[in-house]
Amino acid sequence: MTKTKFQVTLIAAAVALLTGCGGGGGNGDTVEAPAGTQGVPASATASPKAFSTYVASLPADDRAEPLDLDGVMPPTSETAEPEESV
Repeated sequence: MTKTKFQVTLIAAAVALLTGCGGGGGNGDTVEAPAGTQGVPASATASPKAFSTYVASLPADDRAEPLDLDGVMPPTSETAEPEESV
């Protein structure tokens, strides 16, 4: 009898949980994420300084679309001094 009571209680809790998750409601006001940059421009990969400047100019926004980094190779230099981190 106790096992059956436990199962009924468990099923009732699952139904209550699923009922709370359903529905949509809302008033139709949605916040749209800002448009992101599609990819890294060619001018940003011209030199290490240009790349650092471009990356530093990107906004820190978790809602923005991610950059398309396919085929992007950050430029390097054997002679230039390292850029200061911001």
